[in-house]
Amino acid sequence: MKLFDDIPVERPATPLLDTLETPAALRAMDDAQLAQVADELRAYLLYSVGVSGGHFGAGLGVVELTVALHHAMETPRDRLVWDVGHQAYPHKILTGRREGMTRIRQYGGLAAFPRRAESPYDTFGVGHSSTSISAALGMALAARTQGEPRRVCAVIGDGALTAGMAFEALAHAGHVDANLLVVLNDNEMSISENVGGIASYLARILASKPYTSMREGGKKVLSHLPGALELARRTEEHMKGMVSPATLFEEMGFNYIGPIDGHDLPALVHTLRNMCDMEGPQFLHVKTRKGRGFLPAEADPIGYHAITKLEKNDEPPLAPAPVAKKKKKYCNVFGDWLCDMAAADERLIGITPAMREGSDLIRFSQEYPGRYYDVAIAEQHAVTLAAGMACEAMKPVVAIYSTFLQRGYDQLIHDVAVQELDVTFAIDRAGLVGEDGPTHHGALDLSFLRCVPGLVVLAPADEAECRAMLSAAYHHPGPAAVRYPRGTGPGVAIPDHLEPLAIGRAETRRRAGGDGARVALLAFGSLNGPAAAVAEALDATHLNMRSIKPLDREALLAAADEHDLLVTLEENVVAGGAGSGVNELLAAEGRRVSVLNLGLPDAFVEHGKPAELLAECGLDADGIEAAIRARLAAA
Repeated sequence: MKLFDDIPVERPATPLLDTLETPAALRAMDDAQLAQVADELRAYLLYSVGVSGGHFGAGLGVVELTVALHHAMETPRDRLVWDVGHQAYPHKILTGRREGMTRIRQYGGLAAFPRRAESPYDTFGVGHSSTSISAALGMALAARTQGEPRRVCAVIGDGALTAGMAFEALAHAGHVDANLLVVLNDNEMSISENVGGIASYLARILASKPYTSMREGGKKVLSHLPGALELARRTEEHMKGMVSPATLFEEMGFNYIGPIDGHDLPALVHTLRNMCDMEGPQFLHVKTRKGRGFLPAEADPIGYHAITKLEKNDEPPLAPAPVAKKKKKYCNVFGDWLCDMAAADERLIGITPAMREGSDLIRFSQEYPGRYYDVAIAEQHAVTLAAGMACEAMKPVVAIYSTFLQRGYDQLIHDVAVQELDVTFAIDRAGLVGEDGPTHHGALDLSFLRCVPGLVVLAPADEAECRAMLSAAYHHPGPAAVRYPRGTGPGVAIPDHLEPLAIGRAETRRRAGGDGARVALLAFGSLNGPAAAVAEALDATHLNMRSIKPLDREALLAAADEHDLLVTLEENVVAGGAGSGVNELLAAEGRRVSVLNLGLPDAFVEHGKPAELLAECGLDADGIEAAIRARLAAA
């Protein structure tokens, strides 16, 4: 295997890889050629991600596994399902999208994750974890029903395997005796220690055709001897259990093979060839290393999970510019607040479903390890865990992304809201998050939260409001949520105190002063920025609404009495969102006033930079102003 210290800034020579427009050619290659493809694939992956930015370490870790899978399976006729999709860049390169990789995750370019509409080799669209086994099992059972002899394989990581959904699928697959191969990509970030060469040797033996023939033939012979078959079965299980964590998967109905070295390409090819021909549920445990082949990523797999694109600069260096004070991201505001509130209240507990770095709980986990719980990829459990803690007079704070809270929605309703429990939800990545696309946009949370009885929902316009709203939600004696966007805010000064902001009170940021058609902009959260510019351009009133639930009734009724047109602005789908709440309140109060609801469209927004996507959705200042002028002209 070729190792790299640096990311290539020029396209590397990849003569053999360049001949592969589809994976079919891999199936005629010998071990030496496959090894060359793997080296070239790793080099090109490093180069392309350097150009585009994107997910990095996971793809490097599965280069050999990807080559072996496409060699052993007749894709796309055979179904290959990737979990999450962070690791699917090598798969995309091998399946006809090589030259498009330099624009992955960019506006109009390739999607960040496998996507059915993009390629027939992408058999299932992903982005959230732990779905692969369920989807692959569905495909395997459909093939059985249709009488199609196709093979189906799910590739799932050790992190994704922590989710309950994955184990639900494993249990069902064993129950229905499906012809399904599950490959566990164990990249040494969790689960088990590497047990070395003995296990790899045993895996080859267990997967070999002579062994499987002997095993099945031996069972037929032993079946005529009382008690001998059961003795043979138990002996085999105990031998496997001595060197591998086979017992759990065997008990669920799978034939467990492994662990084997996921960077030993000949061993992978040999094992997968044999396992693809086996009947029934098969489980292959593969040990890989995240970032494999790029030494800095091997040393820091968390830091190299994803990278930004490398900027080429051929110009001579300029004198260093004055260092501007770095603005804090909203997640940093939350991380600081959490530590400060924990110091003030010993009842505070921090909970996250595998988002310690993303939600910025790093300092909290270090300073308050006894009050910090990372529950792994288990959003449902995270919410109900918090509910149980709240039952015992603790003050749990669940740090979670908007798109991942969707997975714990029933628990939020049934376990928290119905019981009126004191749980605070710090909802990160609300709105359009950018290059990760529709599976990661937080486009729905205002709609699915606003309808939950008794739940307070707040959205800050800036960093200072975010801190004050977190305090308000924390002190509210019941369920409360603060939703804030990815990245930085406008850069306002953040206070050190923990004073809460009043719930249900809007802030007037500008009052209209001119004659003629009078417009009031009712802005929620992140769209207060463009709202300020539009209010100046149109001489309009600008209200920072702050609270989605409860709404500021008095401020809304006053705005309806004093203006001809109310314009609601939110970075959430219009259907059921904050604007819908305004409409409902005005209707209930019998106020007849023209209302324009502006928000995200009734469609899944694609990937791109947030500014590009907001402009596409008409939610930048120009788009908002144009929509208002069009409504006024039509009146």
